[in-house]
Amino acid sequence: MTVGEVFLESLSSGVITEREISWVASQQGAFARHEEALALRLGRLVDEGQINLGCRLPSRLVQHKLVLNEWIEPLGRRRGIAAVCA
Repeated sequence: MTVGEVFLESLSSGVITEREISWVASQQGAFARHEEALALRLGRLVDEGQINLGCRLPSRLVQHKLVLNEWIEPLGRRRGIAAVCA
């Protein structure tokens, strides 16, 4: 894990995990100047609320929920309404 990876993943998802924050805090003494700048920027984004402490859902689970909500559930609802109207 690098500060750059943590920064980009957090920025793209809007979430930083507790494990990542712990790693950044424990490694900060060994950071190069540019890594320190990234860690400071990451802290500011957390302070501003643009990045939140939490967990990331695996993309596969997100994809499953998308399919469930947009394809399967509407079909089930439509079928239930048709049965009531008939």
